Amino acid sequence: MTEFYDDLETRDPEKRETAHFQSLGPFLQQVATEAPGWAKRLDGVDLQAVKSRADLAQIPVLRKPEMMAAQTENPPFGGFAAINPGQGGRIFMSPGPVYEPQGKGPDPWRAGRSLFAAGFRRGDIVHNSFSYHLTPGAFILDEGLRALGCMVMPAGVGQTEQQVEAAAHIKPTGFVGTPDFLKVLLDRAQDVGLSLASISKALVSGGALFPSLRQEYRDRGVSVLQAYATADAGVIAYESDAMEGLIVDEGVILEIVRPGTDDPVPDGEVGEVVITVFNPSYPLVRFGTGDLSAVLDGQSPCGRTNMRIKGWMGRADQRTKVKGMFVDPKQVAEIAARHPEIEKARLVVTRVGDSDAMTLRVAASVSTDAESFLERVVETMSDVTKMKGSVEIVAKESMPNDGVVIADERDYDG
Repeated sequence: MTEFYDDLETRDPEKRETAHFQSLGPFLQQVATEAPGWAKRLDGVDLQAVKSRADLAQIPVLRKPEMMAAQTENPPFGGFAAINPGQGGRIFMSPGPVYEPQGKGPDPWRAGRSLFAAGFRRGDIVHNSFSYHLTPGAFILDEGLRALGCMVMPAGVGQTEQQVEAAAHIKPTGFVGTPDFLKVLLDRAQDVGLSLASISKALVSGGALFPSLRQEYRDRGVSVLQAYATADAGVIAYESDAMEGLIVDEGVILEIVRPGTDDPVPDGEVGEVVITVFNPSYPLVRFGTGDLSAVLDGQSPCGRTNMRIKGWMGRADQRTKVKGMFVDPKQVAEIAARHPEIEKARLVVTRVGDSDAMTLRVAASVSTDAESFLERVVETMSDVTKMKGSVEIVAKESMPNDGVVIADERDYDG
């Protein structure tokens, strides 16, 4: 059995980086020509000069609220798609709502690579229990499976007993769906005396695969790996049999930025996943997923050489209401930016008596006159947030590496 999907997976990392950024300038020029939304957003950027991650980081991050606003103003895609209804395909609606087009050609969401890493091969029959209704989840895997030469059973969601009966008859060799639904099917089959022992492998997404659940599947003869995918981008990263982090897909440039900002963080620090996807039909340039993760050092023991991330570590949107007003991570970043001494900042929201209270904890290099520094930061807090708060200087190592910029520590049960 072939070990890798293609030679791209084992490229020298520097050659991969060079290839990405040699392609990026022409890709951005094409994007600006064919998608008016991107043309407007990239106006003023010297696209030919984008030749490195540092250059790419000068382009503002596009986040879902901005995409939704653009789609409301200019339906259906806000001008960010280089495809029109006359070219066929499908339109999907995801929570938000956000609308996405299906790209052209086979496997437009690049799912084949992740499926191959999970052991799927030509001739497999696969039970697909993702939803085929409105959202693209099922189609992302469906297209990837069929591009690999697999036959797909479009089971969708619900109707558990019918799914079990059909699977017992068809005898699929693989499963794709959410991490917990496979257990629902296996348990129901056992209850009614049917066998789903034909299923030996699975690729799951859309939820947490807890170690205990993975072990239960292993005990029942099913090897289960994970993929990290979004409706907008398709597959972003995937697990291999080494099960040490998620390997970034070859068609994606992935960055980790400080939540609420456009600024990349050092490798290993938790932040928001931002992606640039080489999809000519639905290009995404520095698109903020809203998900938290961190870069893992080194390469996967499986032999794939691309960047790895730790996996899903929560959400980056930490807007918090304090005294009836929202405080945004961008405001915390602005406070820090006004004071070069601040290396890292974390706003902690608590209750003092019957009132909300804000404390900005900062790791800062202040050699003299710390009291004056604190007074200046307090004044900046008031100016930026329009509310009063206190400031504490703390050791940098005491601040958790969890991507949290605003920590809401109020007791809502008390």
